[in-house]
Amino acid sequence: MGLCKYCQRGLCSDCAAPAGDSLACKGLHEEQVRALETLLQKNILQSKRVGSDYLRNTIFYGIVGILFTAFGFTQLRWLGLQAIVYLMIGLALLYAALANYLESRKYK
Repeated sequence: MGLCKYCQRGLCSDCAAPAGDSLACKGLHEEQVRALETLLQKNILQSKRVGSDYLRNTIFYGIVGILFTAFGFTQLRWLGLQAIVYLMIGLALLYAALANYLESRKYK
């Protein structure tokens, strides 16, 4: 008839018990399969919110990256090598912003 979602054993109609949208071994794994179904539903809900987290990171990294890059660029004349370090940090943050933005598009 089907497979137990918990232990993957083959089930006949006598030993199968419905557990949510899945089958379980009657009297053995019904609670575990219900717990797996609940966990799966929570994961689906959380994965829908992941895109907004990446988008929030994009905004933060973008703003801080622009500030570091602008500061490093404007201070090149006075700080020299130290300004290049600020510039590189800013560019790395802008790269992180771009990477987060591209990752957020996967969860639309």
